[in-house]
Formats: sequence, structure tokens, C-alpha cells
Amino acid sequence: MKLLITGSAGFVGSHLAERFLSEGHQVIGVDNYLSGQRRNTELLRAYPNFTFVEADVSLGLPEVEGQLDWVLHFASPASPPHYQEHPIATLMVGAQGTQNSLELAKQHNAGFLLASTSEVYGDPLVHPQPESYWGHVNPNGVRSCYDEAKRYAEAITMAYHRQHGVNTRIIRIFNTYGPRMRADDGRVVTNFVHQALRGEALTIYGDGSQTRSFQFVSDLVEGIVRLMNAPKSSDVHNPVNLGNPDEFTMLDFAKQVRDTINPSLEIVHGPAAHDDPRQRKPDISRADALLGWAPRVKLTEGLAQTIAAFRQDQEVAQTPRAEADWATT
Repeated sequence: MKLLITGSAGFVGSHLAERFLSEGHQVIGVDNYLSGQRRNTELLRAYPNFTFVEADVSLGLPEVEGQLDWVLHFASPASPPHYQEHPIATLMVGAQGTQNSLELAKQHNAGFLLASTSEVYGDPLVHPQPESYWGHVNPNGVRSCYDEAKRYAEAITMAYHRQHGVNTRIIRIFNTYGPRMRADDGRVVTNFVHQALRGEALTIYGDGSQTRSFQFVSDLVEGIVRLMNAPKSSDVHNPVNLGNPDEFTMLDFAKQVRDTINPSLEIVHGPAAHDDPRQRKPDISRADALLGWAPRVKLTEGLAQTIAAFRQDQEVAQTPRAEADWATT
């Protein structure tokens, strides 16, 4: 196949691109490095079937010669510090970037997959969250630039499917972690692991009773591939939750990270983040029934791989020659 992946230099986008490249497919990566990392592009350049275009998908996508089989839209800041720093760009990539990607898929009669998010559920009043739940979202709060961008992206994706017959897929990604996350990602996994590796106290924002569910990136990629390969049906176009239903309080998760790296570290509390969801847990019964999918990587195994990768990143960043390269990522 020939696939175009927007956000190919990002955490999830780079893992997805590598999966397809390792299977012999052609991948065109597109990224403007607003939140992606140049080192991820360099890693993918090792594959002969990879080509890269540096571009802002909100402004347009490159012309593609020959037949394109899939367009996968993963471009967007995904962590609160990043999308709150770039709220307009986040809204634009969810709106105009999604439409540009859909137009390219329509032009080539290609499949289209949208990376949506569990954030469309907001601070949920239903627990766990099934795809049928419409959400409880603050439309003008500090997180709304991301939440509403993704909700709009889902709406226009379904509009292109209904009006133009585009073969669409929508995934709602729950908290995902693994190697290649940015050190300044700002989400709980990177915060806790990097604090622990530096020998610092682990900071919990709020009382620590809020819950999250964590899936390893390879499980997410497997779910994406299965959804792309699913036979066409009226049901396959509707959103699908991809996440791990094992639920942890932030306090329990902090203790697990601390005990894995340095049991002597303290756990401290800071003020709760604005509009921070109190509970987040996916109902994955639809993914199970439609795709035969469920996450396989246990938290202990995934954390071990993630911590090892973060340790290596720190060692590389501390070498004199690498410091300049690290600053560009």
C-alpha cells in the first residue's frame, strides 16, 4: 500500500509509520514540527520506502503521484501544555487540516482514518465511556481548543463519508505511552518518569484520586491496523475506543512509577489542573466485537520499556555533541 500519515514525526504517528514501513508499505510522512520531533523523521528515513514533506496540513497537503491507498490524520498537539500554548493552530489542524486530509482521500478514492481522542468525552458523567456517550465538555475552557477541534474533526469526517462516500474510520485514543514521547510532553507518564529519573519528588496535581487508563503504544498501533483492515460495513465507520480499561488513580500510578525507579522518592501535591477530568476509562466492548482487539501489554512491561527509552534519551542529551541535536527536537 501507499499511505500518507500527517503528524508522522509525532509520538504515535512515528510508531504507526514504522509499523507500515516494516511490513514493506510505502509511507509519505507530513509534519511541521509544531509538536513532532525531527529525530523521529530521521529514524524513519532508514527505511527506503519512506519519504517526508515538511508542511502545515492546515494550509494544504502535497500532491501525491500515483494511487494513494490511505490517508491517516494524526497531526495535532496532543498534550495540554502544547495545545494550550498553540490553541489556534490546534483548532486549525482539527478543522482545516482534517478537511484538507479528507479532500486528498476523496481525490484518490483512498481510505481515511482520523485520530480522535477520549477528550471528546470531556469530564464524563458516564463511567466507563462507551462510544455512544455524547460527552460532558466545556466548549470554551482552556482545554476546549483540543476537545472541540477533535469533535469537529469527527463531524466533518462523518459528513464526508455520508455525502461523498469516503471510506472513513475514526479512533478515539485513550491515554497512550511509550518510547519517543517528548520529554516536555507534560502528561502524567512523562512527568512522573522524568521526575523520578532526576531524583525529584513526583508531583500529583490535585488530591490524586482522579483516574486514568494507560495503554502501551504497540497495542494502539495494532488496534489501528485492525480497524483499517476490517471489512467495510455500516458499523466500521463509527468511532471506536482504543484504550486499556485497567484503571489507576494518579496516586497509585505515582507509587508504581516511584517504586519501579526509586522507592525513596517523595510524592507531593500541587493545585488541580483546570477542567481536569475526574475519571477516564474506556469501554472497549465495541473494539472487541468489531476487531477482536484488546490491549496485551501490562503496565509493568510497558513502563519498563518506556523508562529504558527515557534513560537512554537522558544519556544522549547529556553528551556534549548531542546537546545541540536534542535542542532541535
